[in-house]
Amino acid sequence: MKPVVDWTRAEAELDQRGCALLPGFLDAADCAELAALYERPALFRSKVIMQRHGYGQGEYQYFAYPLPVPIAALRSALYPPLVPIANRWQQALGLPGRFPAEHEDFIAQCHAAGQRRPTPLLLRYREGDYNCLHQDLYGEQVFPLQIAVLLSQPGEDFEGGEFVLTEQRPRMQSRPEVVPLRRGDAVLFAVNQRPVTGTRGIYRVAMRHGVSRLRAGRRHTLGIIFHDAA
Repeated sequence: MKPVVDWTRAEAELDQRGCALLPGFLDAADCAELAALYERPALFRSKVIMQRHGYGQGEYQYFAYPLPVPIAALRSALYPPLVPIANRWQQALGLPGRFPAEHEDFIAQCHAAGQRRPTPLLLRYREGDYNCLHQDLYGEQVFPLQIAVLLSQPGEDFEGGEFVLTEQRPRMQSRPEVVPLRRGDAVLFAVNQRPVTGTRGIYRVAMRHGVSRLRAGRRHTLGIIFHDAA
């Protein structure tokens, strides 16, 4: 799994909309291999049934350490190109601290802060399932960007189930964004807040993400979150 990403375009889209489409991030064989991991419970530390917690309807599983080799490789390889964007956002938002260049050093910071549980996950939706708008915050250590990869094919494996983002700007109504994904496409997006330049300078906007109701079929998604959980 060696995804090719146009980071210049992705950075421009992130700054403009808070998300970036990464087309053809994985091929069909990679998607099938990753989706099949869902049926191997020994790979996971926990399963969450969404409706039990008011998160929506459907389920997901968090991988355990040691992460499967493809997941660990993706997490480590994707982090370094995102660090300059993350640090620029930190500075623009006036937030303290900067992220180290390598992911293992950032994970060491998470573990020192008591965030020791891995957060990469696989999600599975069936007909009628959905994911409420939310933010993946698991402690004080938060990397501001994350990635979701669609592992199923719209129109063949499922219907509906669109990836949705909302952006809440100060004193304005929320702005929705629906990201069209095909199997193997990824979406890179803001975890929590991002900087936006207005007429009076830079201000913060809050982002949330979710998945609309599945009308038919089954949908698998890989989520790559770069900070660990408390």
